[in-house]
Amino acid sequence: MVLKQKMRLLTEQKKGLLATNFYNLETLQGVLKAASELEQPLILQLTSSSITYMGLNTAVNSARTGLKDYGVEGWLHLDHGDSVDLAQACLDAGFDSVMIDGSELPLNENIKITKEVVKRAKAYNANVEAELGYVAKLGQSHALHGFTQVAEAVTFVEETGVDALAIAIGTAHGFYKEEPKLQFELLADIHSRISSILVLHGGSGVPAAQLQQAISLGICKVNLATEIKNIFMKTLQSVLKNSEEIDLRKVFPKATNSVTELVKEKLRIMQNN
Repeated sequence: MVLKQKMRLLTEQKKGLLATNFYNLETLQGVLKAASELEQPLILQLTSSSITYMGLNTAVNSARTGLKDYGVEGWLHLDHGDSVDLAQACLDAGFDSVMIDGSELPLNENIKITKEVVKRAKAYNANVEAELGYVAKLGQSHALHGFTQVAEAVTFVEETGVDALAIAIGTAHGFYKEEPKLQFELLADIHSRISSILVLHGGSGVPAAQLQQAISLGICKVNLATEIKNIFMKTLQSVLKNSEEIDLRKVFPKATNSVTELVKEKLRIMQNN
């Protein structure tokens, strides 16, 4: 099933689809093991920096092989693509989905760049995600609130034909200094007015009850990145603190297992039972 169809089906069922970033073989194995054990689908995400770090073909081949080996229904997605050229390269490399992030551009420019990617993606039957509103990125202020405006969302979707839209309803990338308070009325209003699949960025650290309420009100795709990096590195640091072991094949599995347990917890939330 192509990703667009899967997300529409899950939205109708009021269930979420977890989208996990991976950064190396270990984090890839960690998330895939979780999905395999719970027999749940997921999206594997790569940012531009992860593609640069791993290499495009290496990353794609690792993801495809991993999905097959672990028997997981999954899709490969470009997270926060910052240019049409990068989106095109990922489409050519076989990505199922690409994000073009023009959220910091004026609305008309965001519409223009998104329309171009949507046009290109049609030949690949690939999903396209865009972002509208202010979802603080790493290093940006969490104090600012540029919530997605309903009227702008309606115009944006009508003019671009985008498949999925990441909306700003109170989340931020990275860790929160205080518990986020998602704008559920705004979410429900947007969901009632537009046809695109709704995406929640900044899923790390959002309480389970709020995630599930968001899913019930129309969110489908939920991104998870910061918590994966954090638990992998914190576990690794803890292991190495009291060990002289130099064989990474003995050290890394503990960190990989910590990712698996985290992702299993999040996958259970997605079921919204």
